Amino acid sequence: MALKELSSRAIIGLYYKRLEQKSGMDWVDALSNYFTSDQESETYKWLGQVPVMREWIGGRQAKGFTTNGLTIENKHFEATLEIPLVDLRRDKTGQIKVRVNELADRTNSHWAQLLSKLIINAESTICYDGQYFFDSDHTDGKSGVQSNKLELDLTEFVEQIDGGKVGTATSPSEAAFRLAVLKTIQQILSFKDDQGEPMNENASQFLVVVPTSLWYIAKTAMAVPLSVGGSTNAIKVLDEVNISIAQNPRLSWSDKFAVFRTDSSVKPFIRQEEEGVKLKAIAEGSELEFKHDKHWYGVDTWRNVGYGFWQHACLTQLMKS
Repeated sequence: MALKELSSRAIIGLYYKRLEQKSGMDWVDALSNYFTSDQESETYKWLGQVPVMREWIGGRQAKGFTTNGLTIENKHFEATLEIPLVDLRRDKTGQIKVRVNELADRTNSHWAQLLSKLIINAESTICYDGQYFFDSDHTDGKSGVQSNKLELDLTEFVEQIDGGKVGTATSPSEAAFRLAVLKTIQQILSFKDDQGEPMNENASQFLVVVPTSLWYIAKTAMAVPLSVGGSTNAIKVLDEVNISIAQNPRLSWSDKFAVFRTDSSVKPFIRQEEEGVKLKAIAEGSELEFKHDKHWYGVDTWRNVGYGFWQHACLTQLMKS
């Protein structure tokens, strides 16, 4: 069928076919839990810790959900593509198909857009414990004061690096960046829960999220001399720890990166969806076609995002004195 003969049904079919390819960012699933919703907002009170095993003395001691939960309100999002009938009739080069595919790609990347805003605003937005998501003074029960917001002075690594070259905060040396990543993971491994118990003692999978300006350094730093395996560049640092790199062009940082634990059942972020993506058309036989010689194809969804476990994330700012 020639593109100039595409009906609204055919265009909708093209859209959903492209949408099924899930050309969104892989890191979205790695960093967030997905939940469906059937109301205006949802409250997540499970963001506390389950009880630890104890000696049975005096019967059972039940622990319920935390009182300081997080409420996420669903929001309505849309995107609408306008196609003049003259373009639909004359298109012989497949430009309509390209535009429809782009609309599907934009739809798939919407979660990445929303989660990126969470990451960018995480130093100034409160999460479930009443502190900013990235903060230096988190406390929870018997955990003590904990920080998932680090400042690392590269000059501290001089003696650990052959040749002493550490670079700058915006362009660190490969060795300096590698040590900074390991320091950040070490911080995550040190976190304790409200019982004073280790929070991440069984952690083995981590994702380093960097702005585009640090992508080259991050890839080369973590690949050499460490062994690289798999198409996603999973790097085996130790026998029990694997690290992957993801660049996010939406991040405006120049001297920061974030590390996230990805192998826990509870993720650093929450994706919530009340209504999945739907494509609607005002097309053949419509008043819009009669009056204006054009068709509209509109995508809409009800969804939102929020902060999950800050204990599975750490932000690091590089510095050089």
